[in-house]
Amino acid sequence: MSHAIAPLTDVTSWLRSSGLEIVLFLSGAILLARFVRWFGDLITRRIDAASTDSGGLVRSESSKHRHVLTQVVMWGAVVLVYCVCAALILQRLGIPVTGLVAPAAIVGVALGFGAQRIVQDILAGTFIIAERQYGFGDMIRLSAIGSEAGVIGTVEEVTLRITRMRTANGEVVIVPNGLIVQVINMSRDWARAVIDIPVPSTTDINRVRDVLRQVGEDAVGDERLGPLLLGAPSVLGVESIEVDKLHVRIVARTLPGKQFEVGRELRARVAAALLRDGVVVAADVNTANPTGAA
Repeated sequence: MSHAIAPLTDVTSWLRSSGLEIVLFLSGAILLARFVRWFGDLITRRIDAASTDSGGLVRSESSKHRHVLTQVVMWGAVVLVYCVCAALILQRLGIPVTGLVAPAAIVGVALGFGAQRIVQDILAGTFIIAERQYGFGDMIRLSAIGSEAGVIGTVEEVTLRITRMRTANGEVVIVPNGLIVQVINMSRDWARAVIDIPVPSTTDINRVRDVLRQVGEDAVGDERLGPLLLGAPSVLGVESIEVDKLHVRIVARTLPGKQFEVGRELRARVAAALLRDGVVVAADVNTANPTGAA
């Protein structure tokens, strides 16, 4: 009878000592990870609020970089918390951590062959963040391996492994950093709105230029559109000649990421001005894609 009670006493004693410590470690790790996420979200909200309260129409590059660094540090801290918790639990279970060095080396080699993609993603993410290629809030076009056409969207999250962005249609696109082969940042430093206006070949080009210049001057003086422009839009002249129409190009330098809004407003103003002046615009309006400049 005493032999049966002894193992039960040992289990009870272990549960009261090491077992209780394991539960406390797990609970503490979960709570600490949640606190790290909460603290990281608090910092990112303050960064976003500071960039909004500064009065600027666009985010500064430093605020974008701080936002991304906060996300990466938060993710790394959570991983570190769980790794330390796992090591402490192994010690309480009586498994020597030093004895796991050799098996861990073998597992590491196996993972090195089987998880090359993850390592590639993390290395690519490190360079993206260190070189400040893009950050939170940037409007970018990503071209990944196996994708013929790039995806345009606004960056919502950048970690060491993935980049998450949201398209104009509200779709969330998640791309592993190791698969990215080209990035076009359309909200870095400044951007450009390029508009081609087709007019009949019989139209007086000098009159069209005068109308477009007037539209540009009015846009600079506008209370809403003026702050988005970095100067008066330039009329470059005839861009192409076809059988029955000419394409006149107007270009405007804008704040980062504001080229689409400026382009839409300028197109409406140009169409209304030409209509008032009696110039007929061709039906197939060809508007060049606004581009960003690094």
